[in-house]
Amino acid sequence: MNTMATSSPILTTREIETLSSKAQAAKEVAYCPYSKFRVGACLLTQSGEYITGANIENASYPVGTCAERTAFGTAIVAGQREFKAIAVATDISPPASPCGMCRQFMSEFTSPSFPVYMYDKSMKCTVVTIGELLPGCFGPGDLDK
Repeated sequence: MNTMATSSPILTTREIETLSSKAQAAKEVAYCPYSKFRVGACLLTQSGEYITGANIENASYPVGTCAERTAFGTAIVAGQREFKAIAVATDISPPASPCGMCRQFMSEFTSPSFPVYMYDKSMKCTVVTIGELLPGCFGPGDLDK
């Protein structure tokens, strides 16, 4: 587990509502002219900041960036290192789960109990943890072995 990780707190109803609405709003500005698959994300920091991200595609497909990594990257550059939860919104049902690359990326900065709120096109929610999405993940502690 990363030393920057914190245990997963219980979120308030207001925090969950704000996460979901900001993830939905971020989805609206996604740049996805090729796949047309919009994804918005909202990350809640331990200090109470909400940081959004959207997927950003590129004509050279591997160059695109997922919404989750956009949100985490923005947070890290802003000096944030402790997080409470992330919400991810898509236009499909059931909701889409973060891709493998995003799972690994998020695990670098969170604990296995970090909650991931996944919203479908009707804003129905499924909640999982990073540990459920990426069991036995590779992390900074593995480099010391």
